[in-house]
Amino acid sequence: MRIEKVEAIAIEIPLTKDFGGSTYHVLKRSTIVTRIRTDSGIVSEVYNGDNRQDGLEIVRIIHEELAPLLIGQDPLRLEALWERMCTINKRTRDRKLVMEAIACCDTALWDIFGKSCNMSVNKLLGGYRDRLQIITIAGYYEKDKTLADLSREMEHLRKVGMAGCKVKVGGLSPEEDAKRVAAARAGGGDDFVLVVDANRGWDVANAIRFSHLIEHLNIEWFEEPCWWVDDVAMMARVRQATRIPVNAGQSEYTAYAVKRLLEARAVDFVNFDASESGGITEWRRAAGMCALHHVRMAHHEEPQIATHMLTGIPHGSYVECFANPERDPLWDRFILNRATIKDGWIETPKGPGFDLVLDQKMIQKYRIN
Repeated sequence: MRIEKVEAIAIEIPLTKDFGGSTYHVLKRSTIVTRIRTDSGIVSEVYNGDNRQDGLEIVRIIHEELAPLLIGQDPLRLEALWERMCTINKRTRDRKLVMEAIACCDTALWDIFGKSCNMSVNKLLGGYRDRLQIITIAGYYEKDKTLADLSREMEHLRKVGMAGCKVKVGGLSPEEDAKRVAAARAGGGDDFVLVVDANRGWDVANAIRFSHLIEHLNIEWFEEPCWWVDDVAMMARVRQATRIPVNAGQSEYTAYAVKRLLEARAVDFVNFDASESGGITEWRRAAGMCALHHVRMAHHEEPQIATHMLTGIPHGSYVECFANPERDPLWDRFILNRATIKDGWIETPKGPGFDLVLDQKMIQKYRIN
């Protein structure tokens, strides 16, 4: 079996409002659809990432630099092809964009691997379980949104099948954000999984102050508490000062960076994002290191691939999604055979590869290349 064609399509869908956190704004949902065709008739079609600025550049890298390295090759030689693609990173450039482009191709290759042996990616990664709890990212800062509104939002999320919610913090004072988290806990109930995400919004002192204010609320993790400057050392200090577990990794794009987090004893969870860091092949390396350090794996968004990955390993924690269709119209209606979600749990798709059937009309409507 040989690779015949590699195709990448950039998608952009305008959103109805700003879904930003403490340090960023989100006005559109973007992704890359990647198709790889083989001479045996197996075709992969997956989608990855949410790069809202550089979709066309990622497509260019795939078409002009990665495709020539893949065409004519055996798609099942995953490690060799990953190494081959990484050779383009030796040039002076934005390496994170290259890793995102490699992630698109690598994920498609894993889809082909599964389809070639009629197995799901979950099974290829170990098949540890066939379902996992799913949480949503919500609790955004919105104009005129009250604490009562936030509480009702958590009630609603529970009713639509979410096991929990990641609430945005880090944009206000520790005291104000602590009140927001308390309102979320009241709305979700005692057994609702509640995590908080500062998106690198605070310094060490304010992160610790905030953590002490919410420790009694049974918070599952405190994500990216500190500014990006020397954040590993700062997170280690926060972790030592609080009972709340610390989560980070989504802002890294190599497994070596995850190694740095582990060696600094800065994290209890790692949400390394395969879509931004070279794909499943590199994510698997990071997951292996985390297992040896007794650190649990999460994944930054991308439930269409993360469900397979996190259920495939023993130390997977929660699948993340955007339950609000306005925030992620792709998760809402792009996948025609989307995984079943019920009572806070998502079932792992059992078809070969990632088992994704995508809406071709949406691709044509929202493609920008």
